[in-house]
Amino acid sequence: MIEPVITAWKDRHRSVSGHQGTYDMREIVNAILYQGRTGCQWAYLPHDLPQKSATYYFAAWRDDGTDQVIHELLRCQVRERARRLEDPTLVVLDTQSVHVAAGVPATTSGHDPAKRVPGRKRGLVVDVLGLVITVVVLAASTHDNAAGTVLLDQVAEHTGGTVRKALVDQGFKNQVVVHGAGLGIDVEIVARSPQHKGFVPQPKRWRVEQTYGILILHRRLVRDYEHRPSSSASRVYWAMTHVMTRRLTGANAPTWRETQRVAA
Repeated sequence: MIEPVITAWKDRHRSVSGHQGTYDMREIVNAILYQGRTGCQWAYLPHDLPQKSATYYFAAWRDDGTDQVIHELLRCQVRERARRLEDPTLVVLDTQSVHVAAGVPATTSGHDPAKRVPGRKRGLVVDVLGLVITVVVLAASTHDNAAGTVLLDQVAEHTGGTVRKALVDQGFKNQVVVHGAGLGIDVEIVARSPQHKGFVPQPKRWRVEQTYGILILHRRLVRDYEHRPSSSASRVYWAMTHVMTRRLTGANAPTWRETQRVAA
């Protein structure tokens, strides 16, 4: 499904010597998806997958936006299959603070006092299907208002002004509402009912929580291992690319429980 994008990229980046490379481009993509799902290091990829070659392509596609082009192509297809327009009119914003690995630079991380998490903060914008529209990765010390402002700017840029309403939780304040109004987006702060005890899904806004839960199934995202915040954002796009390709093709990765059931 993504082969045309990769082939076009390869044609634009031909080697001076004319060498096409040792590995098939599909195997490069498989290596990136495998690492994102399992969380292993580049050096510990299975021997039938590319090793150092995949690191070059991951960085190149991150820097020139190819990872986002692939993600956007699949997102539009999933929405069309659900009989919706390519770009949404309503989105949901939320942030998630995650711990970072030991080698992550201190200049790109911080401490979230509210959640008591030292690390980085991921900000997501999703539609009502739970598909990611845009991603931002900041230091965990960054307030939700700053993350929300950046996310709204990206939404206005990427969707061509189709988004008219955004739902956020109580961590976002009036600054985000005012900024959204300047972009033509009505930002609604969805307050939690004091009558509810424990976790109660809030209509439509729970979709972003579901997306975070799906992303955490990719072990590379359980903790932030990336030196660059842009690499962290690229990991999210690749994880959602993995999810959407399975949805579009009807393919499912068997769990260990299913494997045991078949063996029995």
